[in-house]
Amino acid sequence: MTNLTSRRGLLFTAAAVSAGAVLTGCTSNDPDDGEDKAADTQPAADDKPGKPVTIGYAGPQADHGWLNAVNDQAQKRAEKYSEVTLEVTEGSNDTAQQIGQIETLINKKVDVLVVLPADGKALTQVGLKAMRAGIPVVNLDRIFNSPQAYRCWVGGDNYGMGLNAAHYIGEKLKDKPDARVIELAGIDNLELTQQRTQGFDDGLKNYPNIKKVARQAAEFTVESGQAKMAQLLQAQSDFDALWNHDDDQGVGALRAVEQAGRDDFLMVGGAGALSAFQAIKADSGVLKATVLYPPTMAASAIDLARALGQGKGVSGLAEFEIPSTVTCYSAVVDKENVDQYMSTGFK
Repeated sequence: MTNLTSRRGLLFTAAAVSAGAVLTGCTSNDPDDGEDKAADTQPAADDKPGKPVTIGYAGPQADHGWLNAVNDQAQKRAEKYSEVTLEVTEGSNDTAQQIGQIETLINKKVDVLVVLPADGKALTQVGLKAMRAGIPVVNLDRIFNSPQAYRCWVGGDNYGMGLNAAHYIGEKLKDKPDARVIELAGIDNLELTQQRTQGFDDGLKNYPNIKKVARQAAEFTVESGQAKMAQLLQAQSDFDALWNHDDDQGVGALRAVEQAGRDDFLMVGGAGALSAFQAIKADSGVLKATVLYPPTMAASAIDLARALGQGKGVSGLAEFEIPSTVTCYSAVVDKENVDQYMSTGFK
């Protein structure tokens, strides 16, 4: 998963920044006044073709299912708009190479840049270079060190993932005395992992009957998920729920659960992999829900970049400009709503 310093502030879903959202105008208390003229003339983005815009897109190497989904979401969103040209670089986890790719896009004088940096700190200077060249930057997920390096940041809510996982588990176990939960975290030295754990711990404080009895860190891989889950199962013979930070490592965790013959607890995953959605829909195992870190944020980044390039605001908001920060909501997907999200699941 990605290395992100969460930005708190404006919170709304990827769907809310869709260029297809409907702009709602204000109405006066006096029926004779009619609709608010300022709202009526607001230049908000919509699905209708507008001014041609060339967007440069620079992302990291797709070495994880989520990152591959991010790149796919960005390209498919751009294809939706006939006036948008997307210049895509070859994904790289080498910071020097990615800097060079972004500098090439700057030299091509693209209208807007969308950048998911391999390393936000290391790429801050090239973000500043683009902004100083008059090319607005939409910083996707991994954040630059300086707000001057981007016009808008859009990303996920790691703290919210943990918080919502805790609330889901808490509501399932709220009537069970002395309930016990365990946590299979991601890479411990990443801030995003720390934020997810903090959110989970804070959420559990709302349920005094629940105690977290074990935590094990894995590495966001299938292999590490299987190995670390096997250790947890061996050490904890009795627990009621598990929160796993990442659906990719969750594939391994589920293998360990199956090998141990355990079905006496509920499991909540994280991120939104297609395999997790399919398991939730089948409802034949311990996995009952997953908490999103939505790859659709990349599609929203394209929507925002298009609006920037056309000098428009966001439909549904009164402001003439796009927001400076967009934090996508970490929705809980379970059997009740999984069909709605199935098309966004990543492989």
